[in-house]
Amino acid sequence: MSETDITPDTGSTATTTTAGESDEQARDAWTEYRAAGETKLSVEDINVWYGDDHALKDVSMDIPEESVTALIGPSGCGKSTFLRCLNRMNDRIKAARVEGSVEVGGTEIYHPDANLVELRKRIGMVFQSPNPFPKSIRENISYGPRKHGEIEKGLLARLFGRDDTEAEAELVERALKQAALWDEVNDRLDDNALGLSGGQQQRLCIARCLAVDPDVILMDEPASALDPIATSKIEDLVEELAKEYTVVIVTHNMQQAARISDQTAVFLTGGELIEYDDTEKIFENPESQRVEDYITGKFG
Repeated sequence: MSETDITPDTGSTATTTTAGESDEQARDAWTEYRAAGETKLSVEDINVWYGDDHALKDVSMDIPEESVTALIGPSGCGKSTFLRCLNRMNDRIKAARVEGSVEVGGTEIYHPDANLVELRKRIGMVFQSPNPFPKSIRENISYGPRKHGEIEKGLLARLFGRDDTEAEAELVERALKQAALWDEVNDRLDDNALGLSGGQQQRLCIARCLAVDPDVILMDEPASALDPIATSKIEDLVEELAKEYTVVIVTHNMQQAARISDQTAVFLTGGELIEYDDTEKIFENPESQRVEDYITGKFG
């Protein structure tokens, strides 16, 4: 594999390839996509290392608000690493080192004084496998708002006239309705959430994320462990959420990306963003031969 180098007269970057990939030079123009909507997340020159492994290289992209952005690419290409950069989840990995800039609504999240608790409230995350708390459905939803001091309950709260039982009930109903789960669980809110089906648990986790009223929702393959019916419900939900929220989703399912996303970013070998454009353009007429080969199944 050759080292990366810049060709001055074209602005092209010579990139490494893996078995099955054609040998081509990636061009900066292929990732300089500007959506019609306002930018919600602005990423500039993000690099990530895990020890000596350079996992993500010089990634820059603007993610528009109230839309779905899909991140696709073969395993190990850096798309989940990139997703975790957007709310500093990589900070939890001791070997990880991140350089670059991510701004949300004009605020730099990698500023030394950034409040990570508030950041992860503002930019929520839904993981690949459902991870409900071993508590009631109601407590799963109200956990975040209670932790942030937005809901007070209990004897002391009642003594001081601050009991928010009604507010909690309204919040639980709102979040579950937004996650298209209310009709299925409204008569058993005090049941243990672990008794829900896998698809219901994943929608509960989405509702739990929505309960703290985020600006951005990150999803790391949220339907990969679900059956086709549950997957269809998650996809319908993602499209509905994009009317109010900015959604960024990692998926290995290219048909899923084509169905639900507005724009698609393609990561390939070596942690490089190769192409970023409208989803229709990526799937029907990509600029990169490597991207076309990946989409058509020649490698990956």
